[in-house]
Amino acid sequence: MQKLTDRQQMVLKYIESSITERGYPPTLREIGNFMGIRSTNGVNDHLRALERKGYLAREDMKSRALRPTRTGDGESTGRGAMLTSVELDDLIEVPILGRVAAGQLTEAIQHPEDTVRVDRMMVGGARDVFGLRVSGESMIDAGIHDGDYVFVKKQIEARKGEIIIALVGDEATCKYYHPESDHIRLVPANETMRDIIIPKNDWRSTHVLGVVVGLYRRLH
Repeated sequence: MQKLTDRQQMVLKYIESSITERGYPPTLREIGNFMGIRSTNGVNDHLRALERKGYLAREDMKSRALRPTRTGDGESTGRGAMLTSVELDDLIEVPILGRVAAGQLTEAIQHPEDTVRVDRMMVGGARDVFGLRVSGESMIDAGIHDGDYVFVKKQIEARKGEIIIALVGDEATCKYYHPESDHIRLVPANETMRDIIIPKNDWRSTHVLGVVVGLYRRLH
């Protein structure tokens, strides 16, 4: 086996530790942050070198499909180069979106900031799912904190009491959904904040982007 450079060793160990601790590989951005590399091309250079030397396998060049095939010492990890069909059936690739404004959800899903593979059980078996980064503390009493990522099942309807992602003006917001006789009440899970009241006449089906079905939090 060809020997690895110190930087290549660092990348490989970071991927291995991510899989061990979280159950899935890091994104290109996470690898770049860890290594102090700003460009994803720079990260890809290291990954291609690891592939060329036989230490890493990737499925369709997706960062979340990284699979170390050998340790830094050159010993086989016992992992196959590709995910098995059973594993693929159990996983779903979720696009992680940035800011979502009115009318731009489809475009945002087609051009996500990142993607993450998660077990389908984490999103209630749903398939049409996207992820959003939460900004603010309006849902802290529901266990959703600033900087968390929520997994959202894309749909235009919701049941009373569900946590939804709704459009208020041009901004997406995470709130409890409470339809009432003449208005829609979007309720925060923070007693210091007020409800958002939207008259029924002003409410449109496009206001509901989806229902929150899961949560991801990075531990620092």
